[in-house]
Amino acid sequence: MRAASINPVDAVLREQGAPRVPKTTGSDIAGVVTAVGTDVDAYEEGDRVFATGLHVGRFAGGSFADFAVVPTDLLAPLPEGVDFEEGAAVALVGVTAWRAMVHHARLEPGATAFIHGGNGGVGHVAIGLADALGATSVSTARPEYHDAVRKLGAETVLDYTRDDLTEAAVEATGGADLVLDSMAGTYFEMDVELAAFGGDVSVIAGGEATLSDVSAARSKELDIHMMSMSNLATHPDAPDIGPILARLGRLVAEDRLEVVIDRTYPLEDAAAAHRAVVEESFLGKIVLTP
Repeated sequence: MRAASINPVDAVLREQGAPRVPKTTGSDIAGVVTAVGTDVDAYEEGDRVFATGLHVGRFAGGSFADFAVVPTDLLAPLPEGVDFEEGAAVALVGVTAWRAMVHHARLEPGATAFIHGGNGGVGHVAIGLADALGATSVSTARPEYHDAVRKLGAETVLDYTRDDLTEAAVEATGGADLVLDSMAGTYFEMDVELAAFGGDVSVIAGGEATLSDVSAARSKELDIHMMSMSNLATHPDAPDIGPILARLGRLVAEDRLEVVIDRTYPLEDAAAAHRAVVEESFLGKIVLTP
């Protein structure tokens, strides 16, 4: 392990308790191959790689360790020019954004995406991905992050605390072709009102998401996608992570996608990183290094 990043889901899973202990946490990893299994021919010792999904599904190991064993379907080569910290930071959030925007919503050039939480891990990568796909993005963030979120590619950034948020979002997008929501328990009703006719709402997290008036979504003929990252390592029909990671790596290497690292911690301070990801507001990702 040369770098591992932390995500809110890592802290959530820790708080829920492990089915057995000891338990190594951490989903994302970037590093160097030290050995391969007997049936592995796509990788060899010394390869630079990055991976995600290490402890969210069937696989018991995690990335917050000096060494990790990684199934090849969760792995991709890390391009030269992309450092280990960037590889670890973009992994889970990048795959999440890719699945929500590309696999589910099929976001196209010229489309408009509304992204909740543009300073967050998924949010800030989703803004960059929308830009790389030729789409226009509108996002929300705390005022202190507005300039930074615009630099990532958002055309308009709104303060999520404003009383007229829904109206302002509709005005800024003209009706969003895609709404990406990580807080559906708070914003699901808004998502439906904000989406354009025939639009997509991709829900990646956020507690109970209910609609008081389902006919509002039906009248717009919306496609609502309820997705989970945990099933990538468990469900037989889930897409492979490796090809998505490979494309994300190329985008970062070509400077077409930026991943922001707010700070790094040494591995022995992983507990502090867990606290920070749930207690603090920041832009981008937190990374651990050995």
